[in-house]
Amino acid sequence: MGARNPAGFGDYKRYQTVDPFKSVLPHKLIEQRLQAAVKALIPEADPASLLVRPCPDAKFGDYQTNALMSVAKARKMNPRQLASEVVARLDVSEWCEPVEIAGAGFLNFRLKPAALAATLQDATSGKHLFFEPASRPRTIVIDFSSPNVAKPMHVGHIRSTILGDSLARTLRLLGHRVVTDNHIGDWGTQFGMLIVGWKTALDPAALQADALAEMERIYKLISGRCDPEKPGFDQATLDRARAELVKLQSGDAENLAIWREMIRLSESQFQTIYQRLGVTFDHTLGESFYHDRLQAVVDDLMRRGIASESRGARAVLSDGSQPPKEDPFLVQKEGEWVPNPFIVQKGDGGFNYASTDLATLAYRLETWSAQEIIYVTDGRQQLHFRQLFASFRRWHPDSATRLAHVWFGSILGEDGRPFKTRSGETVRLSELLDEAEERAFKVVSEKSPQDPEATRREIARVVGLGAVKYADLLPNRQSDYVFSWDKMLAFSGNTAPYLQYAYTRIRSIFRKGEVEGGTTAASAQALHAPQEMALAKHLLNFGLVLEAVAEEYRPNFLCNYLYDLAGRFTAFYENCPVLKAEPELRAARLMLCDLTARVLKQGLEVLGIETLEQM
Repeated sequence: MGARNPAGFGDYKRYQTVDPFKSVLPHKLIEQRLQAAVKALIPEADPASLLVRPCPDAKFGDYQTNALMSVAKARKMNPRQLASEVVARLDVSEWCEPVEIAGAGFLNFRLKPAALAATLQDATSGKHLFFEPASRPRTIVIDFSSPNVAKPMHVGHIRSTILGDSLARTLRLLGHRVVTDNHIGDWGTQFGMLIVGWKTALDPAALQADALAEMERIYKLISGRCDPEKPGFDQATLDRARAELVKLQSGDAENLAIWREMIRLSESQFQTIYQRLGVTFDHTLGESFYHDRLQAVVDDLMRRGIASESRGARAVLSDGSQPPKEDPFLVQKEGEWVPNPFIVQKGDGGFNYASTDLATLAYRLETWSAQEIIYVTDGRQQLHFRQLFASFRRWHPDSATRLAHVWFGSILGEDGRPFKTRSGETVRLSELLDEAEERAFKVVSEKSPQDPEATRREIARVVGLGAVKYADLLPNRQSDYVFSWDKMLAFSGNTAPYLQYAYTRIRSIFRKGEVEGGTTAASAQALHAPQEMALAKHLLNFGLVLEAVAEEYRPNFLCNYLYDLAGRFTAFYENCPVLKAEPELRAARLMLCDLTARVLKQGLEVLGIETLEQM
């Protein structure tokens, strides 16, 4: 499908090969019939391009496709005529009212009440929750978080950590095999300086109290002495740092023991953060894991003619196969295109991120047979990943593995500048999470002062951490966003506390009515009010949104969907009495409440956000 679908979910074809004998979701059933009708007329048409999406305006129907316009354009056909011929062959009468042709070739589908009711009851009985697992699961590696050893995790790490975790959760829910890898920075020139600091300036008591803070202190101390641009520069310290690094790289037992202890202490504190956030990794393979592979990678690149000598270094350069403005190995200077090399080995024989990342890529393909590899980092690394992917494609031209750089913007303070402490220091992630919980505790205590402190603390933990995560996932990931405690902790507006409260509010209906769980005996055909229908039809789109998140790597689609869901539930609840309705309608409305709660809970869980039965 050439154009974006009208609902704004994007084109996510990889998730659309569904077994027609297993699907029970209306939009997929309609889609399969559509594909069959088009194939009967145009056998060479690509079924993956023939998709249906929610109508942007309910007055036109429930689902819509504009795919026929692209099919017609590619074959120089009249799209309206093609639409008429397709409709003549398209039988969706089991689920839809007569199909309508609109505009230049749109098809609009309106569900029959019976089809909607059947889908709701299938969800209630546990057949699905408005999504289905992919019929062709893929192996997907996600590289995210990636803190540096001997440095505390700071606020900048939260975007990669939370975004990567949410994508992993989404893809797993859709049935894919996901491998998460925390590619920590545990190798490089900084360890020469760290080892000097460890041997000459380490405070054991401070190390025991806060290992990362102490390692950061000794690094700053020694690196200042190793920088010729700084007033404290000391040539002897620089020489020693270089010597200690050589000893480490040569396998010196003492330096290796220090280095391993630095990694152990760092990972211990990282894990404390991850446990608080509910984030897990299948593997933590740092840069050092690939060190022994680097020379072989560079030699192979040289042997194949992919890399060449460039000013004493070895680098991948432009091969002239792309226009200059699209070539990542060229850059424009003073009106001319000049080489922009991807250096894989420095002139002194040392390696860098380029060689390490190429070795890492090769390992992931060999070990996990990855069909897709996703890197979640900040936007400053866009050029690096463009060059990495282009170099890899030359190195492995037959690989069909999809490579994606999922980049994100910065977190800003309310002054519009990078988010810092009042003293101008980078905000430590542990301190940010502490403050989130304390601020949430204050809000919770004001709302429910009668609750025991332990209860308020637990609610504050769930609300505070959820608020931070949601505030990070809600914006377009490629945009910078302003960090605001007041906005993120508000119980109104598009926030985690609002959605968490919406969930508990629904659960309270069942407690008040002394109803256990769902209502499988209910008939959804009793639902007729506009607010009931709007809520029910919105529930049906949950799977479509999950697929969009997976394809475009944008959890904000799900955030906005859940916010709309909560709003539609409010409209339903205010206009449609539940517990006081007559028995048949009461049961149907309770079923709708239960499904809404389940989707809210599942959606928040995909975002890594916990829910509570009471708040």
